[in-house]
Amino acid sequence: MKESAESAGSREVYFIEERMAAAIGAGLPVTEPKGSMIVDIGGGTTEVAVISLGGIVYSISVRVAGDKMDEAIVEYIKRKYRLLIGSSTAEIIKTTLGNAFPGDSVDSVEVKGRDLTTGIPKILSMDSDEVREAISEQINAIVGAVRTALEQMPPELSADLIDCGITLAGGGALLKNLDLLLKSETKLPIRVAADPLSAVAVGAGMALSNLAILRNLEK
Repeated sequence: MKESAESAGSREVYFIEERMAAAIGAGLPVTEPKGSMIVDIGGGTTEVAVISLGGIVYSISVRVAGDKMDEAIVEYIKRKYRLLIGSSTAEIIKTTLGNAFPGDSVDSVEVKGRDLTTGIPKILSMDSDEVREAISEQINAIVGAVRTALEQMPPELSADLIDCGITLAGGGALLKNLDLLLKSETKLPIRVAADPLSAVAVGAGMALSNLAILRNLEK
C-alpha cells in the first residue's frame, strides 16, 4: 500500500491505527500523559484501545459488531417465529428497536418476511425486549472486551478513566442504552462521540492536517 501511494506521486506516506484515528476523531487527548479508552464498534469488529502519550498502551479486538447483531436477529426470528427475513430488514430492526439495556418503555415494529412453514409472506410484531434478547450474546462480548481492557491496562492509567471515562465510536455506539449498560458494568462515565459514524475518517483527516502529530504517532 505504501509503495502504491508513493508510485502515485505521494511524497510522504503514513499509516495510522484505526482505533487511534477513532480516538482523535472523538476528541480524546491522545498525546497527553494520561490514559484514554476508545471503544470503536464497527460492522465487523469491535476495537477497544487504551491510549496515552500518542501510543496504544493496550488493545483488544473481537470479531463481534453490527453485522453479527444483524445475523443474530435473523436467526432469532427464524427460530422463534419460523419467519425468514433478509439482512437489510434485520439492520432496520436493529437501528429501530435495538437496545442494550431496559428502558422506560417497550417499543414494537412490524416485521415482514416469508413463513418457513407455508412459504407465503407474513407479518408479525416484534418488541424491543425481544431484540435485546436476540443480540444479548453480541452485547455481552463487547462488554467483556471492555472489562478485559480495564483489567489489563496499567494501573497508573486506570485512575485517569475515573474522570474522563470511556468513549464510544463507530455505528454500534448508536445502539440505544449501550452507554447505560457499560456505565452499569464499569461504574465509569461513558461518552458517545459527537459523530460516531465518522470518527475514524475525521480522526485520520485531523492527523493528516498536523503532520507533526502524525509523525509522532508512527514512532
